[in-house]
Amino acid sequence: MRFISVTSIGLCLVLVASVAMAKDKKPEKQMDPQAMMEMYQKLATPGEPHKLFASLAGSWTTKTREWMEPGKPPTESTGTADMKMLLDGRFLQQEFTSQMMGQPFSGIGIDGYDNLRKRYVTTWIDTMGTGIFQMEGTASADGKTITMKGQHAELGGGHMSHRAIWKIVDSNTQTFDLYGTHHGGKEMKMMEITYTRKP
Repeated sequence: MRFISVTSIGLCLVLVASVAMAKDKKPEKQMDPQAMMEMYQKLATPGEPHKLFASLAGSWTTKTREWMEPGKPPTESTGTADMKMLLDGRFLQQEFTSQMMGQPFSGIGIDGYDNLRKRYVTTWIDTMGTGIFQMEGTASADGKTITMKGQHAELGGGHMSHRAIWKIVDSNTQTFDLYGTHHGGKEMKMMEITYTRKP
């Protein structure tokens, strides 16, 4: 009940702020508050991208290959990933466990589709750092190939740009390829993960 109250208050504040900003911008036509509420409810309803995420819920085995330096062979590791939907089917959570550079590695990812901006969004946290990595992007027409971009700060200053391609091959297989670019240099493949659903 408390959550519902806080959410309602927050939504009302958003609506009031939206109306106030609309007055400042002098739009051609002001949206009716009831129509705005109905629009927000529609935008909050999970759609086809969320249904596709839901089909990935379950336990997976993983095989990871990582390229530390150009021209050198990748390191390989295996692991597991457990996926489940959160908040009544709005977000997909992944709990990932593997090895990285010979050390135990764990990470948690949250994937979503923003109905308002029509963008796929993801956040990632893991035991290799204390920051939150974010990416966003779009998908192919069938929604099964999602391409996202993001960046993170590098030691010594500047940022590394990333491009990820997440492919949902079928109900039992998915792949995740990550590319990186240092300081505007040449893009290189950094990592690939193949997910196979556990029997």
